[in-house]
Amino acid sequence: MRGGLRARLVVAFALVATVAAATTGALTFREARTGVLQQSQDAVIRQLRTQLNERAPDIGYPPDQRVLQDLATEVAAGEAAGSRRVLVTYGELSAASVPGDAFPELTPALREAVASSRATVFQRVRDGERSSLVVGMSVTFGAPDRSRLASGIRVFLVVPQTAEQAYVDALVTAVERAMVPALLLAVVLALFAARGVLLPVRALRHATRRIAEGRLDTRLAVDGSDELADLSHTFNETAAALEASVAELRDMEARARRFAADVSHELRTPLAAMSAVTDVLDEDAARLDPDTATAVRLISEETVKLARLVDDLMEISRFDAGAAVLHLDEIDLAESIRRTLASRGWTEAVRTDLPPPDQVRGLLDPRRLDVIVANLVGNALKHGERPVSVRLSRTPAELAVIEVRDGGPGIPDDVLPHVFERFYKSDTARTRSEGSGLGLSITAENVRIHGGGVHAANHPAGGAVFTVELPLRRDESPEEGPS
Repeated sequence: MRGGLRARLVVAFALVATVAAATTGALTFREARTGVLQQSQDAVIRQLRTQLNERAPDIGYPPDQRVLQDLATEVAAGEAAGSRRVLVTYGELSAASVPGDAFPELTPALREAVASSRATVFQRVRDGERSSLVVGMSVTFGAPDRSRLASGIRVFLVVPQTAEQAYVDALVTAVERAMVPALLLAVVLALFAARGVLLPVRALRHATRRIAEGRLDTRLAVDGSDELADLSHTFNETAAALEASVAELRDMEARARRFAADVSHELRTPLAAMSAVTDVLDEDAARLDPDTATAVRLISEETVKLARLVDDLMEISRFDAGAAVLHLDEIDLAESIRRTLASRGWTEAVRTDLPPPDQVRGLLDPRRLDVIVANLVGNALKHGERPVSVRLSRTPAELAVIEVRDGGPGIPDDVLPHVFERFYKSDTARTRSEGSGLGLSITAENVRIHGGGVHAANHPAGGAVFTVELPLRRDESPEEGPS
């Protein structure tokens, strides 16, 4: 069933009330109708039997037409309203209280039942909307042995039940009218019941939403001992366990970050000394024997990689600690991209689609923009295939859009959601690479701190494409601080 819980409860209560009211009304109507008709029937039969018992001794035997007519007239006159109709028969003779009355209510079965039994026979007959009670009775005489002897005279009485039918119709109307207040009362009760059920449900929904928003200290008030109270208690236990687990995870994450930051900081001094030594050894490598020269060059390369990794870890640590700030300056983005490519010797290896000077200018951090472009282009050159292209454009919403595309096979669909994660490798068998595994993560953080966005996708024509959107204008003043 569609709709909210309130609607379901109201409909359920309304259905139950309707069924209960209809059942009660039907039973009440049946009992009342049976009682009314039974009382009317008993009164008619009792009066007819009394009249015939009083009149029977005066009837001559065998009766003639006049006797039958007098009996029919007297029995019909026993009711003041004059609505009764009487038919008296004896053999082939018959007399009616209303001359020419064909008595269509008298069925052959009723006549046969009266002829074959000394008991009183009655039947209710309905003709259209009119209802009548038909009573048939045989006139008997007393015998010396106190038994009853049939005289052969049969009396049929037809009594219209207009008053009884009107009473029954009024009863039906009363039952129908009573169902409306019962239904309204059920709806009111349903609303109160729904409110009692929905209040804890709403509280649970709001609490769940607060948990989803990160407010793990949210708890529900537990009232009563019903199922909803058990649900609230279970929710509180779950929230407490979740809060403890998240607190533990955050503490572990904070310790890990502090450890990475501390290690990176401690490694900078010995790395500086190692770099100085390897620089000297590189200068003398030509005068060393080949094996020693190869070892010196290997140590020099690995020292450079280690220094780069330590620098990246320090940068990530600053982002995690919230210590990374922007040094904003109004720059020409196209010129800044050209300098980035030129300083790394990528001018010939990378195609560019850059606007003329001063067409795309904005308040950005030049050093962080250089890191963004260098990391994306370097990633395309290392992990993609040539040609690699860089495109810069400006949107009507005052956003600078930088697109870096390569000509490789693209990024697998299962890898795309994870490319900006730290140390993520699409190939789990690849244990080490030339980069630190933090380049794209640092790129994403530098974009985020500018208030922009970055995403990766596969170009329809082939190759991976990284798109960066950076706001060109900022309302706040440039922040000053270490970067």
